[in-house]
Amino acid sequence: SWITILRKREAFRRAFDGFNPVVVAGYSDMDVDRLLADAAIVRNRRKIEATIRNAQAVLDLWDAEGDGALDRLVWEHAQDAARPRPEAVSDIPASTPASSALSRRLKSFGFVFVGPTTMYALMQACGVVDDHLRSCWVPSHQ
Repeated sequence: SWITILRKREAFRRAFDGFNPVVVAGYSDMDVDRLLADAAIVRNRRKIEATIRNAQAVLDLWDAEGDGALDRLVWEHAQDAARPRPEAVSDIPASTPASSALSRRLKSFGFVFVGPTTMYALMQACGVVDDHLRSCWVPSHQ
């Protein structure tokens, strides 16, 4: 669950060298073994290997598109400002055409584990999507 990941965020930050893609992209099989032995993080070989692959994809993206390319790519998929805020939690989708498009674009650069639902959660977390309910006290950024 997302709350499990959030509670382990500092352990992930430590284990993955501050999320520095230059460092993580260079991880070896020994680093994978080290991470699999770290009880403070979620120990899933496929996800650990995907994290390393995604760090390599970030570097490839930077080479192709320049610094800030990942940020620009994510924000290119920002929601339509005319989209109304949801009335109820049940109105919040698990994915959208925009998150599917972001998923496809990231995959074209070699990213893995970046499906539409995961990308929608990323878009929510980064503020690209404002899914606060209409009744929420948080002001809309639309």
